[in-house]
Amino acid sequence: MKNIYVTSPLLAPLDEFIPYLEEIWQNKQLTNGGPFHQQLEATLAEYLGVKHICLFSNGTLALLTALQALRIHGEVITTPYSFVATSHTLLWNGLTPVFADIDPDTCNIDPGKIEQLITPATTAIVPVHCYGIPCDVERIQSIADAWGLKVIYDAAHAFGVKVDNQSILNFGDLSVLSFHATKVFNTFEGGAIICSDLKMKQRIDFLKNFGFLDETTVVAPGINAKMNEVQAAFGLVQLKHIDAGLAKREEIYQRYRKYLDAIDGIESFSVPESVEWNYPYYPISVESNYGLTRDELYEQFKTIDVYARRYFYPLISSFSMYRGFPSADESKLPIANEVAKKILCLPIYPDLTEEDQMKIINFIKENTKVTQATSTLP
Repeated sequence: MKNIYVTSPLLAPLDEFIPYLEEIWQNKQLTNGGPFHQQLEATLAEYLGVKHICLFSNGTLALLTALQALRIHGEVITTPYSFVATSHTLLWNGLTPVFADIDPDTCNIDPGKIEQLITPATTAIVPVHCYGIPCDVERIQSIADAWGLKVIYDAAHAFGVKVDNQSILNFGDLSVLSFHATKVFNTFEGGAIICSDLKMKQRIDFLKNFGFLDETTVVAPGINAKMNEVQAAFGLVQLKHIDAGLAKREEIYQRYRKYLDAIDGIESFSVPESVEWNYPYYPISVESNYGLTRDELYEQFKTIDVYARRYFYPLISSFSMYRGFPSADESKLPIANEVAKKILCLPIYPDLTEEDQMKIINFIKENTKVTQATSTLP
């Protein structure tokens, strides 16, 4: 029996990739801003509706560099409900993460909790568009403007997402994308920083290439975070199929909604009508009136070779390097702690067959029936 995972990294057939590899082999430029790198930057900027994009070898290095590019220091308000890279990049930059609780409907940082955490040491806010659902960007920007703070969006899940026909990536001072294999659009590994002015793009490009201005001049203490030509070529191939992939994801999403909404104790997320979404995940909340707990359902799925994911559990604030911060106290993050115990992300990717999806849906339905029937026995 084949294993079914949360996502699949491939949108294009292998034979489309081979000519790109042959060209890389012939021109012998493997990295350092080669032709495919430049082509992917231009193509992505047009597709996403953004002014400037800086490609990176992965999203974590992109976020690390975004903090450097804006010269962030001191304290940074962020969310505990994310992948650990969001906060790890703060520690690597010598910054202090300050965790704000989340909105239970979106799992994004709650703007109403941000202002009370601001101190004289606060310099930035790093929100996450969790599951590609946009943060309340207007309220966050209003707070940032009032207090003179920078805003860097961790937009790892938000490739192609729009609000009122505008790219969500254009909000904040910078937005950071991930092109990891688990993402809607991927380059095996990869990432990018979105910025709105050429001067900032030039600074970021210096920082991702050791700070080199030219062959003999170094203008910044940069690192090596460049996307290579193989990654860029893979991205160009994937991009040709992204719209078809998104349409297939929407079809799978709608099928989940149709059947799961009828199951007691299983709640799906709703996306505002103003949002053009990318269907990156299908998170469900396993409530107390479902027969099993979230963790029990998670383990039961493994018995049929379905590997769902508890995104995001544990909370970042619960890990040893963070739990000592005052803002990490569970009593200050009640919603995030509760949500982290309930969410399970189901498989959703373009080549997930209807047969396999119905296997997942029926398994959820049958497990609650068995449990509910058992619980009524004397």
